[in-house]
Amino acid sequence: MATIGKGKLLTSLAFVSALGGCAASAPVITGLPPVQVTASGETAPVGTGKADAADDPAIWVDPANPNRALIVATDKKAGLHVYDLTGKDIAFTQAGLVNNVDVAGNIIVASDRNDGVNAHLAVFRLDADKPAIVSLGRAAAGAGEAYGLCLKKTALGAPLTAALIVKDGTVRVGTLTVDGTPGFATTWEYKIPTQSEGCVFDGDTLYVGEEDAGVWELKPNGTTATARMVAPVDNQRLVADVEGLATIDHKGQRYLLVSSQGDNAYAVFRLPGVDYVGRFAVAAGAYGATSETDGIEAVAGNFGPAYPDGIFLAQDGDNAPKAQNFKLVSWDQIAAALGL
Repeated sequence: MATIGKGKLLTSLAFVSALGGCAASAPVITGLPPVQVTASGETAPVGTGKADAADDPAIWVDPANPNRALIVATDKKAGLHVYDLTGKDIAFTQAGLVNNVDVAGNIIVASDRNDGVNAHLAVFRLDADKPAIVSLGRAAAGAGEAYGLCLKKTALGAPLTAALIVKDGTVRVGTLTVDGTPGFATTWEYKIPTQSEGCVFDGDTLYVGEEDAGVWELKPNGTTATARMVAPVDNQRLVADVEGLATIDHKGQRYLLVSSQGDNAYAVFRLPGVDYVGRFAVAAGAYGATSETDGIEAVAGNFGPAYPDGIFLAQDGDNAPKAQNFKLVSWDQIAAALGL
């Protein structure tokens, strides 16, 4: 079998020729040609070198100053980093095996894989003034290996809603309490057929990426969900693995962004209909291209001259000769390239 990216096995086309006995390699699959953009910045590499370590980013926006933002991101073999928008690593906390991360207010939540049998959510408080990441503890979240994680965007002070994606595709959505010892209570649960990870909320609707199959739309229905596949892996818009998911608002319209890891691109869909808009790729430039992207994030806003309309953030799976990192792209560049 041919291997693409981080262990993605393409369809096995290798065979032994009856004449020559030579193995034929599986072809590299690429989707529809993406428009090209370049990164406007990058973070310092994660501390774990020569390994698949950087994974998922989140963006914290200062509620007292919406023009100020920080990046929180995982080194999934070590812990959590905080970067400023110049990419400087300004804080780190050891947390072991943390995979996906999200922020709500000053609360940071990460999927905790330190116990491969029982899932947990690792909860932290961001002290943005120091800066520092303060551990608040872990919330038990049922059986299975914690993998994907996203938070519902709610008003400050409102109860936190978290979605935990277990590696086997089990989705648990519930209330996360952070006063005292953190706790997680499941409200509804749904089983996606195979390994899943990326997720993002759009109101009460949850979008989840099934890595080999595509993007599911889950709408809560009592203690379970009504589910439909809305963006399948078709080797045109999406090439497996389907990885990170994010949303962003632009000119009164919300868009869903999906990492098409198999061909180093990102697909864009218009919500709520999940209508395909186009694809883009981060090409080589001053900060290098992105490839084999796991987690992504996006946020609208004016964050200074480099990011006047928002930020797109992507994990870069190949930042050689340095360790993996995260690339920042000005959202206005992407919007212009796609004609949004």
